Amino acid sequence: MASSFEAVQSVLNIYLDGLYHSDTDKLRRALHPQARYVCATGDSLINLSMDEYFPIVDARPSPASKNELRQDQIISIDFAGPKTAIARLNCAIGEKYFTDLLTLIHVEGSWQIIAKVFHFDITSPDNSHQ
Repeated sequence: MASSFEAVQSVLNIYLDGLYHSDTDKLRRALHPQARYVCATGDSLINLSMDEYFPIVDARPSPASKNELRQDQIISIDFAGPKTAIARLNCAIGEKYFTDLLTLIHVEGSWQIIAKVFHFDITSPDNSHQ
């Protein structure tokens, strides 16, 4: 049986694969159906349900289809108890470099992301985060 850390890490890897391939089937495995997608980087708050978020992913070309260099990394995983964890990740899609702050919960025998709060920066070839 995998440890909680390994189980969370596995969910995060499914999530990152889902983003890189614009694969909402994978994202559905990682994100709780009632999860929230929240960003305050722009001029107005974005606060979406999964029913609002998944069509956005389905409509965009995947980074994989454009042969973009995969730039994702799990920075940290911390536990607030046996059923609550927080993770910090970085990833890139196109010219956007994201810092994701993910809250995970353990429900019905598995870990799932219940909240995705993120910030992004616009990058250019001379302003890389590598």
